[in-house]
Parts: sequence; C-alpha cells; structure tokens
Amino acid sequence: MNDPEPLDQAAPGAPPELHFDWSPRPKFQDRRWLNALLLLLTFVTTTFWGGVYYEGFVSDLGRQSALASVASLFAHGLWYSLTILTFLGCHEFGHYLACRYYNVDASLPFFIPMPFLLTGTMGAVIRIREPIPTKRMLFDIGIAGPIAGFVVAIPVLIAGLAMSHVVQLPQEPGGLWLGEPLLLKAMSFLIWGPMPEGYTLNLHPMGFAAWFGLLATSFNLLPVGQLDGGHIAYAVFGRRSSAITLATLGLTLALGLLSTSWLFWTFVMTMMLWRFGRHHPPTFDEHDSLDISRKRLAVFALLMLIVCFTPVPVETLDVITR
Repeated sequence: MNDPEPLDQAAPGAPPELHFDWSPRPKFQDRRWLNALLLLLTFVTTTFWGGVYYEGFVSDLGRQSALASVASLFAHGLWYSLTILTFLGCHEFGHYLACRYYNVDASLPFFIPMPFLLTGTMGAVIRIREPIPTKRMLFDIGIAGPIAGFVVAIPVLIAGLAMSHVVQLPQEPGGLWLGEPLLLKAMSFLIWGPMPEGYTLNLHPMGFAAWFGLLATSFNLLPVGQLDGGHIAYAVFGRRSSAITLATLGLTLALGLLSTSWLFWTFVMTMMLWRFGRHHPPTFDEHDSLDISRKRLAVFALLMLIVCFTPVPVETLDVITR
C-alpha cells in the first residue's frame, strides 16, 4: 500500500500555488511630529490672544492704563491658552479613547492654530480612518468628546467667573459683547448675584476660555452631518437624521438675522455638507434601535446643547446698546 500524497504537494503539471499575505493594516499610526507641531503653534497663538485678553481684563475694558511687558503678557496669557488647550484636548481625546476602545482606527488630535481669529484657534479634530460598523459604536464615539469637554468646562467656568469682576459698561461704543449661554448666566448669578443696570461682568481670561468651551460644545452638538451631534442624531433616528440636518441648517441661517456671527457657522456647516453630503454614512445596523441607556444619554446631550447654546454668540457693543 502506497503512502498518501502530502496534501500540500501540487499535482504534476499544475501551476504553482499563490500565497497572499492577509495581515491586517496596522492601526493608530500617526506622524506625531505633526500633531506636536500643530499643538505648539496653537499654544503660541492662544497664548498671544490670552495676553491680549488679560490686558483688557486688568484695564477694565480700556478704562485705565494696563501697559505690561511682553514677558508679563505671555505669562498671564497662559490663563487662557492652557485652559482652552486642556478643554480641546479632553474633548478630542474623549473621541480618540472611545475609538481605541472599539478598535476603530483614528488619529491623534490635530489642533488648529488660527492667529487672526479672536480665539487663536479653530479648535481641534481627530481623523477617523475607517467606517464605524454599528450605531452603538458610533453613538459612544460621538458623545464621548462632548461629555469629556463638558466635565472640564464646568469647574473652569466656576473658577473663571470667580476671578472676574463687575465693571460699568463703556460709554463709548465699540468692543465685543459675548453672548451668555444659560449655564454661564446661572453660574454668574450664583457667584455675583443680579447684575446692576449698565454694568457687566469683566471676564477673566480663564472665564473667556470657559465661554469658548461652552460655545464649541454647543456647536459640536448641533445635529448636522459629521458633527458630534450629527453622529448622535443618526444613531438615534437613522435616516431621519438627514431631515434634521437640513432643519438645523435652516435654523442657523435664520439665527444670522440675530447675529452675523451665525453666518460664519452656517458657512462652515454648508461646506461640510457639500464635501460629505447631507446623509450620514450608514452603519450595518441602521434600522436597529439603540438601548434605553444610550437614549437617556442622547437626552443628556440635548440638555448640554441647551445650556451651552446662545442665540447671539458674538456682537459689537454698539449694536447691543442701541
């Protein structure tokens, strides 16, 4: 009896077998020098603007001289820059760590320096490099950032308001007026009580960083496209989120009648929808419903949007006092 032919031996005259390497592509690979460089540049631009805000803060909105050395302005500018970088970093690392938990390939945060913008930055983003397969994963990744940032924003807001002080509104028109989200109004009332007529709160640079954090949270929670709120809306409502996207875009356009600053955000969202489309990328379980605990978290996300939202984010004082 002959021994059986080995299984991996090719028959005479057969073509040679082809071998393929199906090893998975490595994930979470980053050019960390680029992330570090953008972080450094954003640190410089936000510290510069932090120095500007500190000079305005100690001068009581320009009523008294506040000349200071460059070194002093840089040092005091850290109140703003370190606060805002901490907020943005926590927000984006909330997304990033959720991606790591679900093994969804994503980049480290890219901070966006913007020296000519009053905030010194356009925020930060991460890049998700592969489709998110389920609504549960999408929801968790989408909501992790706003919750992480919100947790940081609350104590920062309290500290910033405590270091602020009440001043009389300038007699001459000019300067910027910052809209007050509900959360800022409530905290300000608890710390300073009712504001007298003709007076306003002169925000410490840390308070201004908290204000920007609340504004960024509300913008990201708008249920539009690839924003965090868009991910949450799709996970909750499925394809119906496309109609919510268009309704939200119409609402922000209408808010432009109250404050021209909304025209900028409407333009940003319009460009995003033009680039990615109004329909959210589908998941494999598009028609399945989320569990009750995540639906409750979605309600909490809506509450965060409400308390961080302001109809008039930025306006000039001459318009407000007319």
